[in-house]
Amino acid sequence: MSFTTFNVERRGRVAEIRMARPDRGNPIDARFLDELDAAAQALHDDPEVSAVLLTAEGDVFSSGRLADAEGMAEPRRLPFRALETVCPPIIAVIEGDAIGAGLELALACDLRIAAEEAMLALPDVAMGVAPAGGATARLPRIAGRGLAAEMILLSARVDGRRALACGLVNEALPRPGVRQRAEQIAGDIAHQGPIAVRYAKEAIVRGLDMPLEQALRYETDLTIILQTTADRAEGVRAFLEKRPPQFEGR
Repeated sequence: MSFTTFNVERRGRVAEIRMARPDRGNPIDARFLDELDAAAQALHDDPEVSAVLLTAEGDVFSSGRLADAEGMAEPRRLPFRALETVCPPIIAVIEGDAIGAGLELALACDLRIAAEEAMLALPDVAMGVAPAGGATARLPRIAGRGLAAEMILLSARVDGRRALACGLVNEALPRPGVRQRAEQIAGDIAHQGPIAVRYAKEAIVRGLDMPLEQALRYETDLTIILQTTADRAEGVRAFLEKRPPQFEGR
């Protein structure tokens, strides 16, 4: 499957979605959203993919210019929701600035690794519009209401260091080390039980939308299903035999 706004590659059990319009600041538009949904579905259906890196060519992660604002605001569309519901965890590799919808794209990922000098911002209100890519819902859940209000209502810019302190990103490093660290994390995920990883992500994402008791029951249901898999039996055998497990994803 080929795309025009990004490239998709797979190395072993790790796939990479690499935004490929650096000359335009890797903008978020209707075509990008359509292609992202298609790519996410393909990765969701591929049992050989255990983790996904979301990267960008050029000096910025994404300028977030809403080249097609109407496409972003379609009532039927929940921007970037496909990243949250796709089976393999998604790691945003933020080596450059992530602005507006570019940051909203990263917020939909499971993990975010950023360069210390990268700037993260949501300037929509300053331009007379409101965020249309999920920032008002996701940012408070990830980093708290205070930072969300500051970044959305005041269009405050934060660098990777402050983003780490606020929980907006998981790690912040000098730019040369960002990709290497993200690849290491993806590799670590790929060595876990693939079914367990997928169920754990599902429990996290779905559980956030549920009352606590319902989320706990959902987690239990997934755990019971997992106990019927060959991978779970292999994990127990490997533990008892004191050897690395050989998971097959079944």
